[in-house]
Amino acid sequence: MFDCVGFMQAVLKQDRAEIRSYFADDAVIRWHCTNERFTVEKYILANCAYPGKWDGEIESVHQADDLLVVVTKVYPEDRSASFHCVSFIRCREGKIASLDEYWADDGAPPEWRREMKIGKPISEERT
Repeated sequence: MFDCVGFMQAVLKQDRAEIRSYFADDAVIRWHCTNERFTVEKYILANCAYPGKWDGEIESVHQADDLLVVVTKVYPEDRSASFHCVSFIRCREGKIASLDEYWADDGAPPEWRREMKIGKPISEERT
């Protein structure tokens, strides 16, 4: 089975060689929120050139056949901001064949929804 924890740790550490080891040579990476498509090498360049040092934690992993869906909370080491990334990882022979990611800034709901008083923080959910 694909080691999504190891992969995400390599991405957060911006470890070029380790990241590369998780991909098939012909893998395709798509960042849908910014309409970008990358080869493996260009993805590694974009990830590793991103300013700052990063940390994060995997919040959930779901698997269906060859598809892994990984939800990760990502933040700079100083925790001055946070983001959520949802990664759709398709594997072939234990390597990433395609990676589709959706990134979002964490933040408060928009004012119009706060005025409606209809939502509650997820952290208030009871299990």
